[in-house]
Amino acid sequence: MATEKAAPTLIGSVQRALRLLEAVGAHRDGATAKQLARQAGLPLGTTYHLLRTLTHEGYLQRLDGLYVYGEAIGALGRHREVREGRAAIGAALALLRDELGAATYFATYRDGELDVVEVCDAPGMEAVEEWADFRATGHAHAIGQCLLGQLDREGRLDYLSRHRPQSLTRRTVTDQNVLLRRLEGRPHGRPVLEHQEYMPGVVCAAVPILIGTAVCTVALSLPVAQAHRLPAAADRLAARVGSVLERLSFSI
Repeated sequence: MATEKAAPTLIGSVQRALRLLEAVGAHRDGATAKQLARQAGLPLGTTYHLLRTLTHEGYLQRLDGLYVYGEAIGALGRHREVREGRAAIGAALALLRDELGAATYFATYRDGELDVVEVCDAPGMEAVEEWADFRATGHAHAIGQCLLGQLDREGRLDYLSRHRPQSLTRRTVTDQNVLLRRLEGRPHGRPVLEHQEYMPGVVCAAVPILIGTAVCTVALSLPVAQAHRLPAAADRLAARVGSVLERLSFSI
C-alpha cells in the first residue's frame, strides 16, 4: 500500500512576515501599517507586531510613519551577489585550468589580509596544499608576492609588521629589506614566478589584476617536474586572464 507523502510543516508567523515584506516591496516610497495590513491580508494588530519585529531585526525601517526596506534586506542581496560572483570566478578558473593544464587560483587583498577566494584543480592538476597559512605567508608564495607587489610601500610594511617573514623552505626569502627591494623591483603588470619558496616540489605564477579598486590576482601552480612549463604558462595566463574575466561582474 502506497504511503501518502506528508505535507510540509509550515510556520504561519514566517509566512505572514514574508507576505508583509512583499507588501513593503510593492511601495517604492514606503507604506503605512494600515496599507500594508490591507495588502498582505493581515489583521492590523498582527501587522503591528510583525512590523516591530522586522524593524528591530533591521529588515525594515520606519521613516516619517512609512515602512521601507532596511539594511538587512540589502545584506541578503549582497550575500546572493557574492555567491553568484564566486560561481562566475569558479567557471573562469575552470576554463583557465583546462587551457593551461594547471591548478588555478583567484585571490584578493582586503582589510589588510590576503584572501584566496577560489581554487580550481582536477586530477593530475592538484592545488597546492595549504600546510602553512596562506594569509600569513604572503612573502613566500606567488599569490602573496603578487598582491603585496600591487600595494604601496606603507601597505607592504603594514602587512609585514603583522606577518613576519619566516623560513618555509631553503629558498624562502626572509630578510625584509631584500623582500621589499624584490617587490619594488618587479616590472609593473608582469607575472610573478615563484620556485619552491612556499613548499618543496611546487612552482607557481601569479598575474596582477585590478577589479574596480580591488587588488587581485589570478595564479597557477605546477609540480616542480614541470617547472620548465612555468614561464610560458605564466605568459599565457597573463594574455588570457583579461579576456576570461572582462565579461564578469561580481562582488568579492
